[in-house]
Amino acid sequence: MRTAGFILAIVLTSLNLQAQQVGDPEFDPTLQSPVYEKGTGPAVFIDEAHNNFHTLNGRYQPFAKLLQKDGYNLEAFKEEFTTTGLENAKILVIAKALHESNIEDWILPNPSAFTKNEIAAVVDWVREGGSLFLIADHMPFPGAAADLAAAFGIDFNNGFAFDTTRQANDFFTREAKTLEANNITNGRGGAEKIESLVSFTGQAFKIPEAAEPLLVLNSNFISSMPDTAWAFRDHTPRIPVGGWSQGAFMEFGRGRLVVFGEAAMFTAQVSGKSKRKMGMNHPAAKQNAQFLLNVIHWLDGLIE
Repeated sequence: MRTAGFILAIVLTSLNLQAQQVGDPEFDPTLQSPVYEKGTGPAVFIDEAHNNFHTLNGRYQPFAKLLQKDGYNLEAFKEEFTTTGLENAKILVIAKALHESNIEDWILPNPSAFTKNEIAAVVDWVREGGSLFLIADHMPFPGAAADLAAAFGIDFNNGFAFDTTRQANDFFTREAKTLEANNITNGRGGAEKIESLVSFTGQAFKIPEAAEPLLVLNSNFISSMPDTAWAFRDHTPRIPVGGWSQGAFMEFGRGRLVVFGEAAMFTAQVSGKSKRKMGMNHPAAKQNAQFLLNVIHWLDGLIE
């Protein structure tokens, strides 16, 4: 395994990209057949109450733009989670939440971003019919969302999932059996069928029997778990995570849950002086946008 040199190359590239990550102002997706007339679709709440790295008018603006073109109503949710507060939401998106102690310092420990009462409220809301899209990228974000994920039987790993044979983005395909065939990846047929996806360094997690995988890490993957984000050393713990997931979905009571361990694949960003593209605007990520729509359609109940 070329672990040490490989990780160093990834670190240097990723630190440069993160330094100037901004939404791509030129990202303007075209939808041939929007599901809803403009502004008539269900409410999609994007969490902004938990020091989220991605917000409605920030780095997840391209995410919001795509859904708005499909007719959904996007709202920033800036309150603590309560059953009452969530009752008007059809879909809740939580992307890269953080505990306040980690806003500036991406170091261990990584406490939960959510109180026990908030977790109980979200679980009850999903059980009674709500749809949750939970996204927690690489460390420290899995640590911040681990308690919430665990309430649904998902076991987050607070690390960085790396393919040790590559020094670029991660590719998932049906042909390689790393992209599973299921209701979400099949969509409603035709152009909605997903054959390949690209992700941009995230985490690995384990799923319960009730969940179905979407993205499966192959045997080349390891998880490196540093005490400081992107600070990989000889003594940094590393474990094999082949067979683990980076995306999964499940029904929970009367509700639905989609979980992902990578966030950039659902946005469109440019980074650095060269304006390097990352996300749905990446040249190789041709189906990421349609896949996001498929996820939302399944959470909305349009895909059974």
